[in-house]
Amino acid sequence: MEVKKPAIRSMKYDEFKNNDYLQRMVDELNRDGAGVVIGTVDQLIEWGRSNSLWSLTFGTSCCAIEFMALGAARYDMARFGFEVTRNSPRQADMIMVLGTITYKMAPVLKRLYDQMAEPKYVVAVGGCTISGGPFIKSYHVVNGIDKIIPVDVYIPGCPPRPEAFYYGMMQLQRKIKVEKFLGGVNRQEKNPDSQKENGK
Repeated sequence: MEVKKPAIRSMKYDEFKNNDYLQRMVDELNRDGAGVVIGTVDQLIEWGRSNSLWSLTFGTSCCAIEFMALGAARYDMARFGFEVTRNSPRQADMIMVLGTITYKMAPVLKRLYDQMAEPKYVVAVGGCTISGGPFIKSYHVVNGIDKIIPVDVYIPGCPPRPEAFYYGMMQLQRKIKVEKFLGGVNRQEKNPDSQKENGK
C-alpha cells in the first residue's frame, strides 16, 4: 500500500500570523492524511493544569465529610483529574475551604494560602465558608472567607451535594483553561501602597 506524503512548502514569516492561511493549510494537510492539530502553548499548558488540580483540603466541619464522598466509588473524582489531595501547601494548586472558619482559625488559613505557589486558586464550599451560614450573627465566625483571601469559585449548599462539588470544580477548570500562562495578567491583587498613593 502506497502512503501519500503531504508536500509542505516553505512559508513566509507573515503567513505564520495569518490564521485563515494556517487553517487552509491544516485542512489541506488533513485531507492528505497528515493528522495535524494546531493550537497554542498556552492552550496545551492550561489543558494539563486544569485536568490535574491538586487540592489542599481545609475541612473544619460537615462540608468536609461530604467532600470525602467524592473519593468513593459512587462519585469517583479521579475521572475529573482532581483526586490527588495534598496536606502541604507547597504541593497544592488550590485550597478547598470546607466549613466554618472562626476568627481564631483565620490566621492559619491566610498563612496556608500565602505558602502556596502561584498560580493558586481558592474554592469556598458551603454556606458557612461563603457567608457564615447559620453563625452569621455570631461573634466568633468569619462572615465569608473572601474577607481573608480571594475566592475563585463558590459552591453553595449546607452541605452541597457531590454533584454541586463537581459543578464548582468544573467551573474552576473552565476558568483555568482561558488563562494565559505565558505572559498576561490573570488576577489583580490589591496593592495597599498604590491605594495610599491615590489617597484612598
